Amino acid sequence: MDWMISLAQLLLSLSFLVAVHEMGHLLAAKYFGMRVEQFSIGFPPKLWSFRKGETEYAISAIPLGGYVKISGMIDESLDTETMNQPPQPWEFRSKPAWQRLIVMLGGIVVNVIVGIIIFIGITFAFGDTYLLKDEINNLGGISAGPIGKRIGLQSGDKIVKINGHDFKYFDDIVRPQTLLADNAYYTVERNGKLVDVPIPADLIQKFNKKDSALNFIQYRIPPIVGKVAKDSIADKVGLKEGDLFTEINGVPFKYMDELYTYIKTEAVKHDSISFKVIRDGKELTFRESFEGRTAIGFAPMVTKDYLKKAEVTIEYGFIESIPLGTERAFQTLNTQIRAFGKVITGVLSPKESLSGPIGIMQAYGVEWQWERFWSLTGVLSLVLAFMNLLPIPALDGGHVMFLSYEIISRRKPSDKFLEAAQKVGMVFLLALMVFIFANDIIKLF
Repeated sequence: MDWMISLAQLLLSLSFLVAVHEMGHLLAAKYFGMRVEQFSIGFPPKLWSFRKGETEYAISAIPLGGYVKISGMIDESLDTETMNQPPQPWEFRSKPAWQRLIVMLGGIVVNVIVGIIIFIGITFAFGDTYLLKDEINNLGGISAGPIGKRIGLQSGDKIVKINGHDFKYFDDIVRPQTLLADNAYYTVERNGKLVDVPIPADLIQKFNKKDSALNFIQYRIPPIVGKVAKDSIADKVGLKEGDLFTEINGVPFKYMDELYTYIKTEAVKHDSISFKVIRDGKELTFRESFEGRTAIGFAPMVTKDYLKKAEVTIEYGFIESIPLGTERAFQTLNTQIRAFGKVITGVLSPKESLSGPIGIMQAYGVEWQWERFWSLTGVLSLVLAFMNLLPIPALDGGHVMFLSYEIISRRKPSDKFLEAAQKVGMVFLLALMVFIFANDIIKLF
């Protein structure tokens, strides 16, 4: 039932973000004297509500959005009966275009502000933990997974530059800014020579899949036994956590990736396997049948001291966190815009790049970690702001587009045109939602 923890995190995050988004519309509307009929978190059917003044506040059953019903506004309710009546002073349509524009931008602005506040809070509360690139290279460089090997990286490579520039932190290798850069490449030290490895323009979309980061690159680790699988060879011979492999079938090993590669390519060719481990300073030797096996049966373990020199923790004061958190928020927003641009231009595949509720739920993980929860919530807040600003009817951006036209041309589009545009936008968004849900389900398999 681990998925329930992921789902709970998703619902809490979405409910919070929808609430603050719609609250932005509500506060702006009320400030300009517009009547707000309903404020809802979630879509109908309604589960619970109460009324305060002229506004009904509700929690509804489908927790994938929300809405504010403002009198005299053509929205998803398509209340054409009200729109056929003469305009009233408290209605949205009776107010100046600039006021209506501010109301429609209210939710977007609040989401940006909330995103910035979250990033400031994360920076202050958790600081940063980095791995120094030079120290990781001293430990043996990288272990290349299937995705890493596909682009030309090899286990044992030491990545020394990104796009021709030196860098400090190992994390920079997989930052979105790195993966989204045009004509990007890594410079690696391999067997004493420098080699340039191009970064494919669509590499970042590989990171939307489960365990994709592990399939790209990791730092190399020694072959130390961690958790032992039940009924495996490791279990049968009594391997213990902390045992250090030194050789298999007479072949010595220093790194875990070397051991894995040998087992998959060479050990499987034999009916038996012999191996040596160091335990408490003593060398132990084992021999077992390997017929029909493809693994010894243990997870690797990284000791506390292994990354001692490589790991750097930086803490920030509250004042320091404000500009740094704000900068990170806008970097995140810029990354989303650049990624969206590459989807539109066909550089990135929509099928591979877009994720819906299921994909986002998986990103939260099966353990409740507050740093990860708030990091993803901050990103989602900025994504919600950007997506809502797209000039699509039925989104805030559609209203902003028509209101901008009205302000510039001093001509208001007819209500019939706006109703038709709203319907087209709703059909488009519904089709997009179906595509994203289906895509999420396909990715599961």
